[in-house]
Amino acid sequence: MESTGSNRLDAPSGSSRLLPDAGATRALGAELARLLGATRSPTLLLSGELGAGKTCLVQGLAAALGIDEPITSPTFALAQHYRGRAGVLVHLDLYRLEESAAADELLAQEEENAWELGALLAVEWPERLSQLPLEGWRVELLLRDPADPERGRRAVITPPAQVGGVRPRPPLPGAPAAPR
Repeated sequence: MESTGSNRLDAPSGSSRLLPDAGATRALGAELARLLGATRSPTLLLSGELGAGKTCLVQGLAAALGIDEPITSPTFALAQHYRGRAGVLVHLDLYRLEESAAADELLAQEEENAWELGALLAVEWPERLSQLPLEGWRVELLLRDPADPERGRRAVITPPAQVGGVRPRPPLPGAPAAPR
């Protein structure tokens, strides 16, 4: 198997997993949904070139959350909210936002919504942000052959403590605001 590191999702930075097809990519999404479901309002940052499988991975998240409606990339809507039998998903696509300030503003709004809903927040194209959220798990999808996406991809999974960034989590509803 073409894997560096472990297949365990709690492995150190740089662990990777070979995803030979779309089914394996969706299965990783479902596994991440189960893992991240144990935390309050988790954030998943999804990187990769166009066609790398980011939305396919989100489809796996949605399936694990019991969401029956079709999941497509929210490139033009920027954000989609889905409610399933086992949870809520907020799906952002920052691709069209060229200014980091606009991406930061959208993330702040949707992060607060996700927090209030207890939703899993999946962010495609987090590179558009001025900084990455500290709490975010990062999954970078790398095509094995960019000329032939059907040859599969490799997922590099980085846990939150190793992602970087400094954006704090919004306060719980009803909690006092932090001093400035």
